[in-house]
Amino acid sequence: MKKYNTVILGIESSCDDTSASVIADGLMLSNVIASQSVHEEYGGVVPELASRAHQQNIVPVVDAAIKRAGLKKEDLTAIAFTRGPGLLGSLLVGTSFAKGMALGLGIPLVDVNHLHGHVLSHFVKESAEQDVPEFPFLCLLISGGNSQLIWVKSPSDMEILGKTIDDAAGEAFDKCAKVMGLPYPGGPHIDRLAAEGNPNAFRFAKPHVPGLDYSFSGLKTSFLYTVRDGLKSDPDFIEKNKADLAASIQKAIIDTLIAKLDLAVKQTGARAVAIGGGVSANSGVRTAIEDFCTARKIRSWIPQRKFTTDNAAMVAIAGLMRYETGERCNIDLPPFARVEV
Repeated sequence: MKKYNTVILGIESSCDDTSASVIADGLMLSNVIASQSVHEEYGGVVPELASRAHQQNIVPVVDAAIKRAGLKKEDLTAIAFTRGPGLLGSLLVGTSFAKGMALGLGIPLVDVNHLHGHVLSHFVKESAEQDVPEFPFLCLLISGGNSQLIWVKSPSDMEILGKTIDDAAGEAFDKCAKVMGLPYPGGPHIDRLAAEGNPNAFRFAKPHVPGLDYSFSGLKTSFLYTVRDGLKSDPDFIEKNKADLAASIQKAIIDTLIAKLDLAVKQTGARAVAIGGGVSANSGVRTAIEDFCTARKIRSWIPQRKFTTDNAAMVAIAGLMRYETGERCNIDLPPFARVEV
């Protein structure tokens, strides 16, 4: 069996996905994710159900990650875990397991900010030749709970340049999808329908927020009013216009994201732009970022879709970077629900 200098086990349990990953000497050896479909019928994640499912999944998921890596638990150098932000009940499961395992093995514990994990997911390597970003770079972090523009100076030095003042981009996608009667989570359904629709069929009120902050609540309200008025004159309005509505709201959200990104690039002089978070899986977002960067002759970093959603590989790589700089987590530190990057 191959010997490694540093083997990090990453554990992610911030929301409804239980995940474990092993990264050895910078290379990902495994990344196991157990998702929870129970929340679909409720139209959103139910915290109590999520924490119960984590309790059922954590042992088999960690066991599978270590076995798929071809290692034993005694080969681990340290354990990295998501300490927050997220759902406290879910975080408690991952945090408690990571602490118990680290104590049992007598190895260090490294806590990871969930948002840092998304930003640093671009450094997860599946081969030694794989290219990774150079610091500094600009990151657009877009998910169900966050929309932030982050100037990434180093793995531990990240400055928030702008953030949403209300809804996140992912919330806007999901809430507009709900208005259209689409299943939860709505973002992927909007993405699929948008490919068949006319993005200029409907126009929605664009937010006017100074600086680099985002706002999506007004856009969501404008969409709601458009659908409401359409239904007054035609009960089949949504069904007849589903693809066009999806394409139009997707374009409006992307235009809002790109406008602030353009301003941030001009202010920072960034030569590279990365995206991260669940919304970075959206086809329209990915294409828009690539086109944006190509037009400005700067590098774009688009993550593989398997690294856009919550996963432990991003926790493991962020943990490795913290471990290498000597950062450790005290065993008595509790998880936290909210924090900015």
